[in-house]
Amino acid sequence: MTEKECDYHQDEEERARRRIGAAVLGLLVAAAVVIFLVWAILHPHGPRFVLQDATIYAFNVSQPNFLTSNLQVTVSSRNPNDKIGIFYDHLDIYASYRNQQVTLATILPATYQGHLDMTVWSPFLYGTTVPVAPYLTAAMMQDLNTGMILLNVKIDGWVRWKVGTWISGRYRLHVNCPAYITFAAGGSSSSSAAAVVKYQLLQRCAVDV
Repeated sequence: MTEKECDYHQDEEERARRRIGAAVLGLLVAAAVVIFLVWAILHPHGPRFVLQDATIYAFNVSQPNFLTSNLQVTVSSRNPNDKIGIFYDHLDIYASYRNQQVTLATILPATYQGHLDMTVWSPFLYGTTVPVAPYLTAAMMQDLNTGMILLNVKIDGWVRWKVGTWISGRYRLHVNCPAYITFAAGGSSSSSAAAVVKYQLLQRCAVDV
């Protein structure tokens, strides 16, 4: 084989590789455009969460800097999309005070939420002698003495979107529900909630997907 024939075959192979590369790139671009158009047309919205109520069974601050709490909350989630379903793969719910987690995380059951469907959970949140930072204990005692404390019921987990038979990858979900709880003013450090009290809250939650 002459040198000219070798150069010719090399050029043909190079052109074939370029055509294959261009075809693959074109398919990827076309798929990306289709996905973008479907996403734009459907215009998905994140789920909407509402903290409906909270029942306080125990909320006791003891020295030095420990909190024992037991509460039940009712949280609802609504899928506002009429063409998109939502998978909740794993959800942890817990209570926090000034960004410190003060109860153990409770796992909510995995759930699929159809178009415009609503789901209601009523988990128990509890923590026994949970250590609290000293400055937070002082702030908590001050709040209890004034008769009101702000807890945040938080949910962390993963969601997936379903359109027809197509299911997306997992997206991180963060939910933050403020709960303003009132106690008898001047609650002591050993017992701040003497009786079971249920609070109707109907508080809209902040949702970040």
